Amino acid sequence: MKRDYYEILGVQKGASAEEIKKAYRKTAMQFHPDRNPGDKVSEEKFKEAAEAYEILNDSDKKAQYDRFGHNAFAGGRGGSSQGFGGMNMDDIFSQFGDIFGGGGDNFFGGGRRSSGTNRGTRGSNLRVKMKLNFEEIANGVTKTIKVKKNIKCETCTGSGAKDKNSMQSCGACGGSGQVRRVQNTFLGQMQTVTTCPTCNGEGSTITAKCTPCKGQGTVYGEETVTVDIPAGVQEGMQLSVQGRGNAGERGGSAGDLIVLIEEEAHPQLTREGLNVGFDLHISFPDAVFGTQVEVPTIDGRAKIKVPAGTQSGKIFRLKGKGFPNVNSYEKGDQLIQVNIWTPQHVSHTEKDMLETLNDSKNFIPAPEKNDKSFFDKVREMFS
Repeated sequence: MKRDYYEILGVQKGASAEEIKKAYRKTAMQFHPDRNPGDKVSEEKFKEAAEAYEILNDSDKKAQYDRFGHNAFAGGRGGSSQGFGGMNMDDIFSQFGDIFGGGGDNFFGGGRRSSGTNRGTRGSNLRVKMKLNFEEIANGVTKTIKVKKNIKCETCTGSGAKDKNSMQSCGACGGSGQVRRVQNTFLGQMQTVTTCPTCNGEGSTITAKCTPCKGQGTVYGEETVTVDIPAGVQEGMQLSVQGRGNAGERGGSAGDLIVLIEEEAHPQLTREGLNVGFDLHISFPDAVFGTQVEVPTIDGRAKIKVPAGTQSGKIFRLKGKGFPNVNSYEKGDQLIQVNIWTPQHVSHTEKDMLETLNDSKNFIPAPEKNDKSFFDKVREMFS
């Protein structure tokens, strides 16, 4: 089970962006591969911290996580066994190198990654809408969708070069992707490390561009994506499928695919939070004598007994027939409100019968003192 992102970084849920950044830097320093060479446990914790920071540093993703927890990002298959949306160590350094000041690869002065430090440009996120019916929302569903986007160029495998001989180490930075400058100040010599302007931090330059992608490493195409939707999602909820957005240029990591949930209206049922509502219309005789009826539910139909003397507005509850909570084992109910149908047209014979009945004392309204008011019923319905 995934650990809480706030727990990983050692911050409270209400921590500011600066506190989160500071905590990530501290955790990353502790488990940085250069400080723990060959230590697989530290490497996994370093990746875990990067994953936590990737979510909590993004205001939209942080809001989703605060509301739905890890389920907010449980939408995608095709994730990496590495646990960071398919990103490897170079991707992490590329994306968060600025956190360490002067680039993550030379954080401890070791220069352990001499090339590809800021390899390529990360692809942008994509947003798609997905409409689900009540049954799919209640039970969860796996959807396969086709997404038009920038995909990795198959000809150059994303490098942007015509062939392997069309790439050469950058002469300005010697393939490190960084340029070091030493300045003399009244405090002594100061060294600064900046991204190489010649290769944009990639450590290499292209001498001949790939023809299909024109040196970008990506082409416009279509990809089939499988999305796992957890049970209990709601209208407006967003799921993030990591690494399924636009491909990055020149080998950069891919962006994310953001799936916006929309609810398809049910022909008979309504939704209010975890509860399901249904209006049951019965005839006056059925209300007087009682009856047994069949009502629709999310996953089929159910029989309920309407007792004799049932009043209009009476609410019956089918326990556990509502929607599940996406973050817990809680489940809503189905609430059935009885409405006694009043005929709009009656024959002369029916009219005479009703006028006769109207004179009977049993047909004079006499509500009991313990009968609930309309507002009490509404509160009960959605409590």
